[in-house]
Amino acid sequence: MEIKVLGPGCKRCQQTEHIVQEVVSELGISAKIDHVTDPIEISNYGVFGTPAVVVDGEVKSVGKIPSKEEVKSWLQGKN
Repeated sequence: MEIKVLGPGCKRCQQTEHIVQEVVSELGISAKIDHVTDPIEISNYGVFGTPAVVVDGEVKSVGKIPSKEEVKSWLQGKN
């Protein structure tokens, strides 16, 4: 599984990445987590608000910090 947190590295983006890492750890999922800060790469996903979360190429969240429950719902069906 590949998870990308999209954003410039701001506090909200860091919080989002932390939540994703916690959920991956809690669920025992094997996942590669990347933090994408390049604005051109971010815009390639059609995302113009950050933070955003992409799971296996699918944009799941844009412009907000997702809750742990939201992240769990995205990942549980994938493992």
